[in-house]
Amino acid sequence: MRFMILLKADKSTEAGKLPSTEMLAAMGKYNEELVNAGVMLAGEGLQPTARGVRVRFSGDRRTVTEGPFDDTGLIAGFWIFNVKSMDEAIAWVKRCPNPLEGDAEIEIRRIYEADDFGAEFTPELREAEERVREHIARHDKPADTRH
Repeated sequence: MRFMILLKADKSTEAGKLPSTEMLAAMGKYNEELVNAGVMLAGEGLQPTARGVRVRFSGDRRTVTEGPFDDTGLIAGFWIFNVKSMDEAIAWVKRCPNPLEGDAEIEIRRIYEADDFGAEFTPELREAEERVREHIARHDKPADTRH
């Protein structure tokens, strides 16, 4: 099972405050443990929403809004874990050094797998999805399909 581990943003991450040398070392050690255990598939910190945009969809219309955003649930970083269960994901997250000064919150969400979509995910769609994943795994750029 794959899980996305989401570090919630706070005022300091939204202000662009970078972690201390000590925090970078602690997180580096933790990430190395995850990799050595075969758990971590990816993980990155995210820049503040002031440097981001949102694209809103309404039918065929697209509206771009520049950050910063002040709503709850903003994300400061993420990991993707490959583990056997939610309990194992929780156990690994509990081992994480506190990633923020003061209180921090990390959310764990299971990633959908192909079988979760049932019959709607036809063999043709599964094959197309597999091709995309193979390209990603090889770090190839897919053919340019823009018109």
